[in-house]
Amino acid sequence: MPTGGLSSALMRCPRALPTAAAACSLAALGAAAPGAAGGQSGAGTGSLSSATLEQCVTSVVQVERSATFAGEMSAVPGTVRMAMRIEVQERIPGEASFHTVAAPGLGVWRGSDPRVKIYKYLKQVTNLSSPAVYRALVRFRWEGPRGHVLRRAEHATAGCDEPAAPPAPAATGA
Repeated sequence: MPTGGLSSALMRCPRALPTAAAACSLAALGAAAPGAAGGQSGAGTGSLSSATLEQCVTSVVQVERSATFAGEMSAVPGTVRMAMRIEVQERIPGEASFHTVAAPGLGVWRGSDPRVKIYKYLKQVTNLSSPAVYRALVRFRWEGPRGHVLRRAEHATAGCDEPAAPPAPAATGA
C-alpha cells in the first residue's frame, strides 16, 4: 500500500488533514484495573498490558474509513515511566500474513508521565484502503529509574475488516 494512502488522526478530530498525525495518551493515577477486552495476545504478562481494537468504521468512501486502536498498561514495582509503540499492519486479499504500513506518527515510542500507575494510549488511523484487514501490533516497555527496561510485552489487536466497495451499478442504454 502506498504510504500516502493511510493517515492517522486524533480520535477527537476525525476530520483532521489526511497527513496529520496525532495521538491521545491518557495517564491515570487512579487504581482502576486495566481493560481486559479481547483481541490481545502475548504470554507471561497477565493483566499488566492489553491491546484492543476500539472502533472499526467501514464506508464506501475511502476517507471515511477508520480504525481506532488502544493500548493500556499498569506499572510494575520499580517503574518510573512506561512507553508504548503502536504499529498498524495490513493484510490484503491473497496475502498470507500482515505487513507493517508506514504513515506519520506510527511506530514511535510514546512515553507516560513519570510515576503514573496506569497508562492508556489511543491511535486512530483514517483513509484506509479496501479490501483489507487492519490490526495494530502494540509494544509495551516498563522503564526503571535510570531508563533501563524492566519488562517488555507485545500484543496484536483484533482485525478491522474493510470490505471491498460494492460494484457500481451498470448503466443501461436506450
